[in-house]
Parts: sequence; C-alpha cells; structure tokens
Amino acid sequence: MRHLAAVIYDLFLLLAVLFVATALVLPLNSGVAFTEQQILYPVYLFVISFLFYAWFWTHGGQTLGLRAWNLKVLTPDRQPISWKQALLRYVAAIVSWGTGGLGFLWILIDKNHRSWHDSLSGTALFFDDSKK
Repeated sequence: MRHLAAVIYDLFLLLAVLFVATALVLPLNSGVAFTEQQILYPVYLFVISFLFYAWFWTHGGQTLGLRAWNLKVLTPDRQPISWKQALLRYVAAIVSWGTGGLGFLWILIDKNHRSWHDSLSGTALFFDDSKK
C-alpha cells in the first residue's frame, strides 16, 4: 500500500511539473493548445517525466512521494541507481502500467517482492529505516 500511495503522491507532483513544462513551451505554439499531429509535444512531456523521476532516483533514491512513505529506490545491494537503470525502470514502469498494472501486481507473486520494472532495471524498493 505504501508503494501505491507514493505513486499517487508523485503523480500529483508530476502533473504540476507537466503544467509548468507546458506553460514554458506554449508560447512556441502561438499560445494555442497542442494537437495530436504535433508529435514533439508528447515526446517533450515523456522526457520531462523521465527527468523528474530519474533525477530523484539517482540523487538519493527518493521522489517526494517515496520520501513521504519512507521508501527508496536502490540497487539490490542498496547502492544508488545509475541513469541507465533509471531509464530502464521508467520505460518498464510504463509497460507495467500499460498492462493494466500487472507489472505492479507481480510484487505479490515474486519471491523478492519485486515488480517488473524493478527486475528489468536491476533496482529494488526498500523501506528507509534511517528516519526512525
């Protein structure tokens, strides 16, 4: 439940970041809403979203949602993850959600309680007991 709560918390923060990111590029589109024919806009939002998560994951292992719920993303030996691992985790998390959340539900089956994106990126989610 902590993981789901952290995901929801981070989603609200990410939405705010995406609103700001959109406001920054809206003048480049003459202040008009972006259309589905403009492929660069979704790519831009994809990159901004990746940078949001990856920066937090590679700098301390915690987004604000993870920090609120005392969770950390680290390697299995509890080391900080690399940018490559962050990219793999981000893309695999999209696949995990895209399959109706099966990648997240995999935690219930996996003996190490790792999701698809944990397994594919060589990362793991740990309880941060340093805040006791």
